[in-house]
Amino acid sequence: MTYLFNQGKAALSYQDGFSALQSFRTLTDENPHSFEAWYWLYSAALCAGDGETARTALDTATLLHGLELMPDIEVDLARFDTDGAYDEQLFETCYASHYVGLASVFGQRARDLGVRTPTMLSRYGLSLQHQGRTLEANEAFAAAFTAYPLAWIAQFYLYSLFYVPDGVTRYASEARAWASRFAYVENPIQLTPLPLEGRRLKIGYVAPNFSRTQLHQFILPILKNHDPTKVEVTLYTADASAEAPLPCERMVSIGDMDDEAATALIRKDAPDILIDTWGHTVGSRIGIFARRAAPVQIAWINFVQTTGLTQMDYVLHSDSMAAPGTQDLFTETVWSMGDITIPYRPTMQRLPDVPPPALANGFVTFASFNHPAKISAQTIEAWSAILSAVPGSVLLMKYNYFIDPLVQRQFRARFAAHGIDGERLLFEGHSKGIEYAEAFRKVDLMLDPSPCPGGTTSCDAMANGVPVLTLAGDTFYSRIGIQVVAVSGLHDLVAKSWDDYVARAVALANNIDALSEVRARTRPGFEASALRDEAGFTRKLESVFRQMVQTITTKDQDGSVKDKTLQALHP
Repeated sequence: MTYLFNQGKAALSYQDGFSALQSFRTLTDENPHSFEAWYWLYSAALCAGDGETARTALDTATLLHGLELMPDIEVDLARFDTDGAYDEQLFETCYASHYVGLASVFGQRARDLGVRTPTMLSRYGLSLQHQGRTLEANEAFAAAFTAYPLAWIAQFYLYSLFYVPDGVTRYASEARAWASRFAYVENPIQLTPLPLEGRRLKIGYVAPNFSRTQLHQFILPILKNHDPTKVEVTLYTADASAEAPLPCERMVSIGDMDDEAATALIRKDAPDILIDTWGHTVGSRIGIFARRAAPVQIAWINFVQTTGLTQMDYVLHSDSMAAPGTQDLFTETVWSMGDITIPYRPTMQRLPDVPPPALANGFVTFASFNHPAKISAQTIEAWSAILSAVPGSVLLMKYNYFIDPLVQRQFRARFAAHGIDGERLLFEGHSKGIEYAEAFRKVDLMLDPSPCPGGTTSCDAMANGVPVLTLAGDTFYSRIGIQVVAVSGLHDLVAKSWDDYVARAVALANNIDALSEVRARTRPGFEASALRDEAGFTRKLESVFRQMVQTITTKDQDGSVKDKTLQALHP
């Protein structure tokens, strides 16, 4: 066994996937109950480009690894094999505790034993997505939708497309299909804005919750800086009594209303602008926008993709997100806000800057604090190339789901496919407050994944004086990181290609003086950037909103052809 293992591992170090497959196939044949053998076969299959073998090996490794851990958490193995309700209960317990790899083992067994409720099938898909098993998650959501063709399950499927190959194009098509099927309104009403002269602009924001989600740190700076002499702000939320106090004119509960009733209520309030801040995520109220609740309707903040609705007039992007063909992917008109799409306010206590930790450690620490689903195959290949070129360096991955030993082992296997020793990967779970701020002090350079870059995590890093290396991708979505890095003056950390990305990371790791100089510029550049100009951005936003209202008002008055977003929706 030792000989086969060493032989296979050596083959992986030379990137000889075929030889590694031979060694680890023999190893699994001789040790069929060893989850370690199956993980190594998974690595070899990835190296060899054998997707079918890779999937089978990972499924087997995950199951065997889960079985190995079950006695430690006092699982009744006999009931695990026969009792679907028992497995569902174990799934929910593990999932709620962020042990999503182990949860998926119980979820798959519950599903195989006939537990196939819409909630169970969708949450099983999420357990795969949270492990970074994005293709399997996408397939699981598709299967759930086939069994239960419900709008909210279809939205899980839509969201999963962000993380799969060609996801931007596929998502744009599927979002239109979703709108045609679930948001079709025959002869939708057309609303004309009232003249703005002599009155305040009326703005409405829609979200299931504004104060208890990540949305809070982005919407709060806007709400605090809206000019109450010029705008009247109403928040439409699921339950106003559950919200913390927020600066607005009114907060209205619509959680107990269906879309028709909520639309009627909002129309009665007569906002000029209605903004969806949630998109196709859990709690979405896109049906209100399909019914045309306001003359101008905008998708913003939590969602930069298309909603698929032709009744949604605009989506807000930044200049740096512009890429060829972007407008063709949207039913909305893409309106650029300039340097950024939204300002950022740090929520954690921040500590003073420190020199590169490598000076004290003697080795470079790269890091990513992103969701596992964002860490794509291309990203792992690039990060592996960086680790290979910087001897002794380590990569810290920090997120809720990295506390799960199954998730950790899967990621070690993915990097092993590129010859990277698993000991060079470090994992941490979620942390808050000062502990979260202290985590940044361990990091020399943050590595942004692609084609799904970081958002909040990148802002958090820059706010704590840690530079972020990002890639200028080929699509609007893969270019999100630019508005954080370049707008802070770190243009030298925006790579033009994967080769350039690797080269820039390696150059900084091998020149601590240069890395120190970049770090010295990071927090000052970030603090001086548009990301921290809450008042300036809000004034610009209010001006843009007025332009949008006046544009539609002018079109209505002169009898010209309506904007495409005001035309009836045809499936």
